[in-house]
This record gives sequence, structure tokens and C-alpha cells, in this order.
Amino acid sequence: MKLSQFKFYLPEELIAEFPPENRDESRMIVLNRKNQTIEHKTFKDILDYFGDGDVFIINNTKVFPARLYGEKEKTGARIEVFLLRELNRESLLWDVLVDPARKIRIGNKLYFGEDGDLVAEVIDNTTSRGRTLRFLYDGPYDEFKKTLQDLGETPLPKIHKREVRPEDEQRYQTIYAKHEGAVAAPTAGFHFSRELMKRLELAGVHFAEITLHAGLGNFRDIEVEDLTKHKMDSEEMIILEHQAEIINQAKIDKKKICSVGTTTMKAIETAVSITGMVKPYKGWTNKFIFPPYDFSVADAMVTNLHLPMSSVMMMVAAFADYDFLMKAYKEAIAEGYKFFTYGDAMLII
Repeated sequence: MKLSQFKFYLPEELIAEFPPENRDESRMIVLNRKNQTIEHKTFKDILDYFGDGDVFIINNTKVFPARLYGEKEKTGARIEVFLLRELNRESLLWDVLVDPARKIRIGNKLYFGEDGDLVAEVIDNTTSRGRTLRFLYDGPYDEFKKTLQDLGETPLPKIHKREVRPEDEQRYQTIYAKHEGAVAAPTAGFHFSRELMKRLELAGVHFAEITLHAGLGNFRDIEVEDLTKHKMDSEEMIILEHQAEIINQAKIDKKKICSVGTTTMKAIETAVSITGMVKPYKGWTNKFIFPPYDFSVADAMVTNLHLPMSSVMMMVAAFADYDFLMKAYKEAIAEGYKFFTYGDAMLII
């Protein structure tokens, strides 16, 4: 398939700028692949589709407040620093993006906080925008990490042309987020409230947790028409043995397995064995799923409505069927569904 096949017109007003008041009351468009039917529901109606012994696989990564604003030494120029990942804990080395990149050279110092509470030195230029920073901090690591947390801002995608609000800290995060490391949220999980998860558990549904620290590569533009030539950024992922067992048992028992989100789907498809079972996994993945693709684990999927020509939309097209997804998106736009980060949900069964 070609990049241009994933182009569609999305009115700007359908990109959700703010989260809904209640997580589980967003709208949900339901695609039934077998019957080729489309239904319009509310997210809490998901209870009607799953029952005893079925499994939801969720990504328990936690978003880090990765966007910092600092000043360059001498000039005082305002520099945005986006923390991508920690490279070395002892040396306080971080892989970062800087903006504007042209103003930053090796050896430059950056000051963060009103009183320059935190100082970093640029020690390497890896790409045109990428840099390696060494933070100069004398105290214990826990104090350094807390200072980063306090100075950092919730990394809302740049497409949201608004200031980050205090409620974003909580809402740009799933309620089951545990393991810090993501700089992009697994947004399909936003729709789950504590009450809804409790009701699913009472109905006999099990939750299996994986961890995939979602990175900025999920938002990066694809610049090649031939999708086989696109390379995804690597993301760290972990699947523990007892979580893999929950998934595999549901498979053996012929129960429904629902992947909550594209990051979850990427993880389980990375860790699947030739026999179709999920293996424990600790490492990295740069898996790029686009049509045609044979999925091995999940037979249902919860996802958001995605932006045109995005890698996540391509994965959903592989799962739902390209033509069926394009038809559903057309209907969702006509019905005024909200797209992207804080938008509405899609259930594919």
C-alpha cells in the first residue's frame, strides 16, 4: 500500500482540543468486521461486547513531563527541550530534541527554572534537531528526577495549539499508568474509568498488562510513498511472564482478546511466537504494521480515530480492513466524531 491511500479530509474542528468531562462517556464507533456493520455507541457500552474469561490487554506505561523550557547562557534565548530518553543514569545523560535547533552548539549551557535551578550542557549533536545533554546536578538522583518533574510540562502533541492546562497532567495519562518512560500517551486507554474497569471485572473480564514506552515516532510524518521503506523509531517494551500467561490462557480457552491501543498491538505482535502464543519480552521494538498484515493474538481492538497518513491509522487499517476503515472514517466525520488525542473511541470486533 502507498502513503497517499491514507489521505482523507479531516475538518480541523474535529480534532479534539480538550478531554471529555467523563472518560467513559466519549462516543464509540463500533466496526463489526464479520457483518461489515457500523454502530454508534457510548464507550461504556463496551460492556455489551465482552464477558466471562475475555481479556483486555492494556499498556501501563506512564507519560513523563518531557517538555522543558530553558534559557541559553549569555544570550538568554528561549529554548524548548524535549526529553526523549535517559541514556545514562549515573552521568545524567539524556537524548533530547531542541527547538530552535540552529541556536544550539556543543558546549552551550542551558538554564532551567526561574533561578536557573537546573543546568545542562550540550555534549553531542546526533542529528539536525537531536542532542545529547548532560545535566549538571550535585544532589541525589531522586532529587534530580523530582526537579525534572517539577520543571517539565505534559508533552501534549504540537498539533494542539493551546497552552497546557493543569488538568492535562492527569488526563494525558491512563488511570492505570504505572511505569514511567513514555513521551506520548497510549490514548486508547483514556476512555477507561475506574468504575468501568470494575464493572468489566465483575463481568469476568481479565486485564493483562504490558509496558511499551511510546515515543514521538508515533507522530512523525511518513516521508516515503512506498510504506515498505519507512523505518519506525525504536521503543522500549516489557511483557512479564504472568501477563503473557493471562493472554495465552484466553487463547487456549478460545476467549476474546482485545488489544487496547496501537502501542499494545505493536507489543504483542512483536512478542508473539510461531505458535501464536505471546512470549515474555524485554527489549525494543520498531515494528511497523500496515496492510496487508496477519494478526496473531488479538481478535478485537480499541483505538482512537487517527490523523490522515499516520502510522497508527495504517495499523488500524490492517486490522479493520482498509476499505472498511475508510468507510467508517467517512461516516465518523459525517457524524461529527472527534479525532486524535482527546477524541472519541473506535471498537473493532
